[in-house]
Amino acid sequence: MTAALCLGTYRVRAVSQAARTALAAGSPWVDTAPNYAHGRAHEELRPVLGEYPTVRVATKAGFFTAEQGRTALAEGVLTRYETASRHSLERGFVRWQTERSLAALGRVDLVFVHNPEHHGHGLDRAALHWRVREAFTALEEFAHAGRIGGYGVATWTGLRSGAFSVPELLTLARKAAGSADHHFTALQMPVSLIMDEPITQALNGGPLMQAKDAGLITFGSAPLHGGTLLDAMTPELVNLIRPGLSAAAAALLAAGSCPGLDVVLTSASTRDHWDDAAKALAAPLAAQELRRVTDELAAE
Repeated sequence: MTAALCLGTYRVRAVSQAARTALAAGSPWVDTAPNYAHGRAHEELRPVLGEYPTVRVATKAGFFTAEQGRTALAEGVLTRYETASRHSLERGFVRWQTERSLAALGRVDLVFVHNPEHHGHGLDRAALHWRVREAFTALEEFAHAGRIGGYGVATWTGLRSGAFSVPELLTLARKAAGSADHHFTALQMPVSLIMDEPITQALNGGPLMQAKDAGLITFGSAPLHGGTLLDAMTPELVNLIRPGLSAAAAALLAAGSCPGLDVVLTSASTRDHWDDAAKALAAPLAAQELRRVTDELAAE
């Protein structure tokens, strides 16, 4: 089974336009963050989400814009030193930022703790895990009150670097909830033919399969690696993935066929681009086909 094609708003310039295109095409999820679109993504999404009441909304907690930092400082949520880092997992800040996200978006199904490894430089693993647990504790409060559906972790390098593992995140969630009945429900990580380690690992187990086995919803971000992957999509590579596809559709198909992946996020700007990708994803690559692609890339 292939991953569902869903809208990711990172690096999207016209957020409301992209959202209307994606939701009209049937995207079941929208993924965003308070710092996307220079801090305007939430406000631009709000009216579109009102038109599509069944779409599920994921946002994040952690990063913030300079303007948001100044507001947090003025309201006594962050110190001047904390504001300068443009990222915080302090329990009070996560609570404050999530309140603002709920107010701006109108509803939130999922809050990802955003790149917790960002604070890992200079911290030992125990200190980093304590910060993650603090963020989880704040989000457990919102989930327990029914204000969000659940929370997760969106990581760029945390799993690859060994800053934390899926079992460790689940343990931290149980500690934050004070029981096994926690609301840690999702994991997001980059999945592409450039950052293909999650794919090669998933073919033999790995974090995505661990998350899937634990009942988490799994999201793959940056399937085109910010567009830079398209330059590496040679006609030979596209042909190996599936003849007749565009470079973008072939790259998305490879990412979306990753075992254990539920959602692949894209920022397709037009309905034609969206339909092109959706058509390719309707017929996923078999495991042996995907393995052939990753083996070919490894041999280059």
